[in-house]
Amino acid sequence: MLSTLELRNIIESSFLPQRCQCTQATDRSLTVRVFDQATHKVDYTLSGIRTEQLTSSRAISNLIAGMRTDLKRQHQMPRAVGEYL
Repeated sequence: MLSTLELRNIIESSFLPQRCQCTQATDRSLTVRVFDQATHKVDYTLSGIRTEQLTSSRAISNLIAGMRTDLKRQHQMPRAVGEYL
């Protein structure tokens, strides 16, 4: 199993050039935040990632692919009128 530091590095670097931040909670779960490049605000958050499930490169790749899919879907959703103001 990879260390939390190694997992964080893999996940954070997979979203470059966007800024990505992984933090570990006291229960050892990870929270991943991806930031918008223009506004620097949090664009996507996923919490409660169990590190003990990330035991293979395939598991890590699947997690990252799922997060990228979620992020892409989020950007394709129509925005409320107030969000444009």
